[in-house]
Amino acid sequence: MQIWAHTLVRNEERYLWFSVMSVIDYVDKILIWDTGSSDNTIKIVKEIKKNYSNKVEFEEVEKVSAEDFPLMRQKMLERTASDWVLIVDGDEVWWDDSIRQIVKLIYNEGDFLETVVNRYFNIVGDIFHYQPESAGMYMLDGFKGHLNIRAMNRKIPGLYAAKPHGQQGYFDSSGLLVQQRSSKKRRHIDTSSYLHFTHMQRSFANDSDVPKRNIKYKTELGKAFPLNFYYPEVFFIPRPYFVPSPWVKMTSDYYVKALVETPIRKFKRRLIRTTSGY
Repeated sequence: MQIWAHTLVRNEERYLWFSVMSVIDYVDKILIWDTGSSDNTIKIVKEIKKNYSNKVEFEEVEKVSAEDFPLMRQKMLERTASDWVLIVDGDEVWWDDSIRQIVKLIYNEGDFLETVVNRYFNIVGDIFHYQPESAGMYMLDGFKGHLNIRAMNRKIPGLYAAKPHGQQGYFDSSGLLVQQRSSKKRRHIDTSSYLHFTHMQRSFANDSDVPKRNIKYKTELGKAFPLNFYYPEVFFIPRPYFVPSPWVKMTSDYYVKALVETPIRKFKRRLIRTTSGY
């Protein structure tokens, strides 16, 4: 049973090293395709490849729009020769136990299962704060919150990627999203598997040069992690000097702005929950 990871990036210098290094020892290969980075993203990938030349397949592909992102996802699928695919974006940092649990599940039940659902902590403000679970709007198999599908069996009939970045999904030959297929062939991981930095600034150089980045970035006050919170192990291993520290607290300007915007965001979420009936 082979597992390949897919990492499609543009301007991800802040968290990419941590993201890739958190999973690389647990997959057979990782395809990292860059779509036109202008920060240190490419430098970071090349540094990783020095020590993992047998695992990292790196390509610099053309710069793509939001509409073309799924085309790149599809090309990655076509290049893949593994039994399972693990989607690892450049803003997702996994715990060792979490990625190990996914791999074990795939090895033991991968011939039967089609997908695996993961929960995650959605980081806001800085690495010390996260959105409450009630802010998560994704719904699957009767569950709601910060959850998504990151592992897929390539034997799903006609598996392909489609729709623009931000609405993108993976579909079967009949046009069904993989999450709409039988739940009997899906497993849910109950605990959070990774930290998701989607709402954070992810490039110090050209953060706005990425499709949907201006929408994803949020000024918000989250809940504070407890002082004894156990962060992913990769944050504590030696890193290249040009990889920025993740332990940076939010600025006072951000805090003041978030004080104003957070109540508005909470009101909008309550409104959505009310009108949607959940």
